Amino acid sequence: MQLGGAIDLPAALTEADLAARAAVTQTVSFSSGSGPQTHIYTGTSLWSLLSDAGIQVDGTRKNDALSRYLLATGADGYKVVFALGELNPDFGNKQGAIAYAETTAGVSAPLGATDGPFRVTAPGDVKGGRYVSNLTRLDVVAAPATAAGIGGGVSTSFAISGKVATPMSFDLNALKSLTPTSDLTIGGNTYTGIPLWTLLNKAGLPATPKNVTLGMYAVATGSDGYRATLSLGEVDPNFGAKGALVAYRMNGTDLTTAGFARLVVPGEVKQSRSVSNLIAIEVFVAGTP
Repeated sequence: MQLGGAIDLPAALTEADLAARAAVTQTVSFSSGSGPQTHIYTGTSLWSLLSDAGIQVDGTRKNDALSRYLLATGADGYKVVFALGELNPDFGNKQGAIAYAETTAGVSAPLGATDGPFRVTAPGDVKGGRYVSNLTRLDVVAAPATAAGIGGGVSTSFAISGKVATPMSFDLNALKSLTPTSDLTIGGNTYTGIPLWTLLNKAGLPATPKNVTLGMYAVATGSDGYRATLSLGEVDPNFGAKGALVAYRMNGTDLTTAGFARLVVPGEVKQSRSVSNLIAIEVFVAGTP
């Protein structure tokens, strides 16, 4: 398995290399085309591997790692995106691993030819589409977002662009006209708005080939140029089901100083992937401009 991209220590890793690292064991369950599955995997922490390889960032941008993503590629070319913020224990804390062994009937053995020798895990996902079998590459990538900040200040509109059928723009009235709305409580605050997944589908996400959106991601930009990336797989209700919301109201009152719209990401240790004064959401297919 090749480990590369925007890291300090690219490497070609063998099963022995991964087995020499601290081992993690996970019991994971998900649905598949053949029915419900439960597996007991042993492997190494995905985040720990990336962190030890030295993730490269732009030191001039606040929390730049949160705008980057990991691309996992299988031997058949199947590609899945994980946002680095999704995996980072300080933020999304997704406990992904690179599995190299499975326990069946109490006996642990190397993964067989169907899934191995390495398989990425996505604990908590509803379906198993982000479990990349026959893993051959992991690449850390800086998102090619082009939306620039406008010097800060209160935002009054945001645009959805990139790999969508119909680029769209929303101001407060346009956002309020959409249905259904959702509420999301984080800490002591309750936000009201439109699910990010709903907005992206309104703009038109591709439907083919199968699971195409699992190789895609969205970059949210605030008026000050701050960026955060979410993989489409993590917000898709069929996979990560993280109910990210583009909020326009908090505790029953329209947002003001945080701009008319704020991307709010639930279930995070720290809220640094929530983007205030939202001005842009750019949608990308991994590995392309």
